[in-house]
Amino acid sequence: MVIVMQDHANQEDIEEAIHQVKAMGYGVNLSQGDERTVIGILGDERALDWEHLELLPGVEHVVRILKPYKLASRESRPERTIVRIGSVAIGGNEIVIIAGPCAVESREQILETAKAVKKAGAHMLRGGAFKPRSSPYAFQGMAEEGLKLLAEAREATGLPVVTEVMAPDQLEMVIQYSDMLQIGARNMQNYPLLQAAGKSGHPVLLKRGNSATVEEWLMAAEYLLSNGNTRVVLCERGIRTFETATRNTTDINAIPVVKHLSHLPVLVDPSHSTGRDEYIESISRAAIAAGADGLIVEVHPHPEAALSDGPQSLTPDAFSEVVNQVRRIAAVIGRS
Repeated sequence: MVIVMQDHANQEDIEEAIHQVKAMGYGVNLSQGDERTVIGILGDERALDWEHLELLPGVEHVVRILKPYKLASRESRPERTIVRIGSVAIGGNEIVIIAGPCAVESREQILETAKAVKKAGAHMLRGGAFKPRSSPYAFQGMAEEGLKLLAEAREATGLPVVTEVMAPDQLEMVIQYSDMLQIGARNMQNYPLLQAAGKSGHPVLLKRGNSATVEEWLMAAEYLLSNGNTRVVLCERGIRTFETATRNTTDINAIPVVKHLSHLPVLVDPSHSTGRDEYIESISRAAIAAGADGLIVEVHPHPEAALSDGPQSLTPDAFSEVVNQVRRIAAVIGRS
């Protein structure tokens, strides 16, 4: 359930409502928007005395949320969430583009790529230091040395860094060097990791599992939110279907569906969703037209020599053209 406060409710009214909920043995999640304050009630609501709560000063009404994802639902927060990472705001009017290599391979590679994507118009830098690979013999990443190189690239370009974390015991190290955590598709339902990332408060990019329903994806986000982390961004990266012409199938439907069900920002990864560089521009245009708040794109100065995901990596010149195309689509739909 959520308590919706009246427009004129003061801070004393809000604090009293929170005190009453806690006195009943429930947790709370406070959401204060520009127009309305909403208090989320956490716990088994069957024994909740909601009629008592409706009589409290400043309370407009108590709403029962039918969705299993209470905090991720638009019922708990009607206005959209904007996640701020330094000067970057994800979920606002501006389309945000994150770009960089699948994996950090060397100092020269990450610095060259970072400077190129910054010049082309990227807002943030991506790069994997820890790589979950299907084969144990494939390149697994440079670990902490890769994180240090990402931090150096941030210093050189000013681009905030997003990089993947795979386990709770990596969190402290990854947070030290990054501005945003990526929880990849393979770890979308790694509940200990979700709980730890939630408690960290560090911004999180949560990728959809390749066989996950929209509800399962939002429930994974609920783990982050229920552990206190409100800076959560969702990422559609393609789902597994019977089709084999592309690496995955980009679920364009998921963008408006999630925007309708949830207040969280949504990005699209056209690189993993297609697995082929020649399709990235088209899917990028489609994603923005469908309402995505941004893109995360793989870029490598020499894709043919990449240690990971070369076929789905754009050259800097090709990435620059994608940015130009996205800029045109954004203008058509009234975004910047």
